[in-house]
Amino acid sequence: MKNMLTLFIACTLFCAAHTQLTNQRLFDTIGFIPEHYAPRVAQFKSEPIVTGRIIFLGNSITEIGNWKALTGDTTVINRGIGGDITFGVLKRLDDVVARQPSKVFLLIGINDIGKDIPDTVIADNIRKIVTIINQGSPATKVFVQSILPVNRDFKNFPQHYDKMEHILHVNAILPKVIAGTNSSFVNIFPLFLDSQQRLDASIALDGLHINTKGYGIWVNYLKKNGYL
Repeated sequence: MKNMLTLFIACTLFCAAHTQLTNQRLFDTIGFIPEHYAPRVAQFKSEPIVTGRIIFLGNSITEIGNWKALTGDTTVINRGIGGDITFGVLKRLDDVVARQPSKVFLLIGINDIGKDIPDTVIADNIRKIVTIINQGSPATKVFVQSILPVNRDFKNFPQHYDKMEHILHVNAILPKVIAGTNSSFVNIFPLFLDSQQRLDASIALDGLHINTKGYGIWVNYLKKNGYL
């Protein structure tokens, strides 16, 4: 009886691990915009390797930002790709590590949430991103920024707008999963909220992306708190 129980537990654990691995592979195949992702990665690879710079890394929210003008630093590197997910960032970290940046400002996860990738998978991938950068570029300080709020009153990205509970959950567990790494959690989520706890329409391009005013608030916060 004891041997049967042991066998049952072992089989259960194996099946759970197999399911998680299968799900990871499934999620790894979605979320890309081929006509945009590949040219951006090719562009990154074509640029000369210059070390010691600041890199902003993420999806369209990062790509849209004019970080050179916002920060007043013309050497800042933009590594945002519209539509990207955590799996996409993991696939292109060689470019980041090769540049041995002084700082990396990471913002990723909202597109994962829009595609119903589990919160724990998103958080674990972010931990992996930080770990890979830490290992390949030990002097780099990584700033893991919280996922921004959304506003369901807009109509542009409906697959994202009813997912606020997932945004809150991922943001809550991120500080725990990156503990012990050479990184810091930067909670920028509250900066963009209105009185109803949604993305403030006055700083929104749509219910997902922010406008120039929103980017100014973001960078001013980073500077005021010594991150930049």
